[in-house]
Amino acid sequence: MITNQNFIEGYITSDGGAPIPYLWTHGATTHHLGDGLMVYSLIQHMRAKICVCIGSGGGFIPRIMTQARFDLYNQKIFEGNPDYNWGDIGVTYLVDACNGIGGSTNVDNQDSFFNSKFFPRLIKTTSEEAYYNFFVLQDIKIDLLFIDGDHSYDGVKKDFELYSKLLSDNGVIILHDTDSNYEKSLIVSQDSKQNHFPFDGPSKLVSELDKTQDWDLIKLHNFGILKDKPSSSGITIIKRK
Repeated sequence: MITNQNFIEGYITSDGGAPIPYLWTHGATTHHLGDGLMVYSLIQHMRAKICVCIGSGGGFIPRIMTQARFDLYNQKIFEGNPDYNWGDIGVTYLVDACNGIGGSTNVDNQDSFFNSKFFPRLIKTTSEEAYYNFFVLQDIKIDLLFIDGDHSYDGVKKDFELYSKLLSDNGVIILHDTDSNYEKSLIVSQDSKQNHFPFDGPSKLVSELDKTQDWDLIKLHNFGILKDKPSSSGITIIKRK
């Protein structure tokens, strides 16, 4: 097997054996990386050093960003100081207000498995505040951006319009939850409905971007291909033409 299954199951798709919140929305299971495989592959292929994740319930995508960069060092592609976030192999920024909007999160728990193993740089505020008062002020350019925060149309569009200005020359954006068929088919239990927020914004934004001449889009939707197996809520890879 080309992947280290024991490492994946112990560190990436679980917190040392404990379940990771929202893993299922990525079409992932304890045994399968789901969308995470695409994130890992893109970072490896594009040699992405500056990785930003907007929104994360349990740190699944940020930990893959960090591991992909660290593996590039072990594979002798990146050189220098291999410190996870303060060396020469780049940095993983996680932007999350941790305010419960869109679902609860534990990424701000500094004693958590996620933080103690992958050491992400958490920007604990809204994505708009982080854009103006962190990324712009420090003139940070982004190699790979994963947008998974506010899932309303206005919210995801704002994140896209702001952060796309910070892309490096070869920068790539991944939008999560872009499969409208998945969103429409999802059944929410009665006790969870009061805390459930529709997530049709990303698919609406993708439809809008599809009509422009500025971006190349690759839609990766596997909902319904194997009906008795977990599937992703959809990702769309976006790159400036």
